[in-house]
Amino acid sequence: MNLNLSICDEGPDLEKQMCQTETLRNVFVLVEHRLLRETLLRLLQKKADIRIVGSGRYADWSAERVIATECSVVLLDSVASAPNAKLIEELVACSPDLKIVLFGMDENPASFLEAIRLGVSGYLLRDASAAEIVGTVRAVAIGHAICPPILCKALFQFVSREFRQKSLLTYQEARSKFGLTTRQSQLVALVARGLTNKEIAASLNLSEFTVKNHLRRIMRQVDADSRYDAVDVIRAGGLLPSA
Repeated sequence: MNLNLSICDEGPDLEKQMCQTETLRNVFVLVEHRLLRETLLRLLQKKADIRIVGSGRYADWSAERVIATECSVVLLDSVASAPNAKLIEELVACSPDLKIVLFGMDENPASFLEAIRLGVSGYLLRDASAAEIVGTVRAVAIGHAICPPILCKALFQFVSREFRQKSLLTYQEARSKFGLTTRQSQLVALVARGLTNKEIAASLNLSEFTVKNHLRRIMRQVDADSRYDAVDVIRAGGLLPSA
C-alpha cells in the first residue's frame, strides 16, 4: 500500500506490519453525519484485521463510554468545536495508549498543531482516500504517527521554535539564579576558555584590577573557592556549555 502521507517513526517492515491480519484493530467510529458514518463502517467492516466496536455521534458518547468498548483506535471526522476538543483530551487523559485519528481536516497549520497538542496520532485532509483512511488506522494501531507531507514543515518549525524558547528561558533562569550581569557572564565564559586575567582584560577592554574584582564578586555569588570552581558551578547551572 502506497500512502500519500508522512509516516513518523517509519521502519523497513512497516508495510508488512500494517497488513498483518492476525492482530485485530478495535476501532470506534465517531462521526457526526450519519451517511458518512455508515459509509466508513461498511468500508472498515470489510477488512479482516479491523473490528468495529462502536459508532455514533459526538454528542451521544462520553469518553468513559468510548473507552469501555476497549477500542484501540478512535476515528473522528473533525475537531471544530470546544466540546469535541474536550472529548479528545478526555480520551487521551483516560487512556494514554488510545490512538486518535482525525480525517476530513483542513490544510491549516494552526488546526494541525492544535490536534497534535490534543494528542492525536493521525491527521488526514479532506481529500484523503478510503485506502489512506484504512492504512492510517492500521499504522497508528501499531504505534506510528501519520500526517500529510504538506504539514510536516509546520511541525518541524513548531518544535524548533519551542526548543529555542526553552533554551532562552533556561539561560535567563540560570542568570537570575546566580545574579550574574551580562559583563560577568562574558567574563566567566572567557575564564572557561582558559584565558588569564591579563588576556580577559584586553578582550573586554578592562583593567586587570577590574577583572579581579569581578572574579571575586562572582566567586562570592556562586559560593566558590576559586575561579575554576566558579566556572564548574555556573556550567552545572546551564550558563556554559559542557567541557
